[in-house]
Amino acid sequence: MRGVLIATAGTGAVTIGSDEVLDAGWTLHDQVSLRPERFGALAYHFGTRRLSFIKDHGLLAVVRALGDHHSARAACATAGIEPARVPAIGRALATLADSTMIVPAPATSTSESA
Repeated sequence: MRGVLIATAGTGAVTIGSDEVLDAGWTLHDQVSLRPERFGALAYHFGTRRLSFIKDHGLLAVVRALGDHHSARAACATAGIEPARVPAIGRALATLADSTMIVPAPATSTSESA
C-alpha cells in the first residue's frame, strides 16, 4: 500500500491529533529509509513494507529535522515552515505517525539544536 503525503489545508481522519503530534518529540523509525526525489522523497518502511510519497519539500525538511528537536513544532520552526502552514504539517505528521513511519522519540533524546 502506498500513501501520498502533501501538507494541505484539508482535514484528514487520523488517530492522533495534529496538536499532539506537533507538541511531542518524534524520530524517523529505524526501519524507515528516505530516498530523495524531485517531488520530495519516497519513505519506505522495511518492517511493514509500506511506501509513502512525501510530496511537500517543507514536510520533508521537518521529517529530516525531527530527531534533532524536542518537538515537531520546533522542527517546523527550524525548517522555516510559516506559522499558517504548521497545522497542515501537523496533520501530515499525524498520518506518518499512524503508519509508524515516525515514532515517539526516546525520553533521553530531548536535545535541541538552535
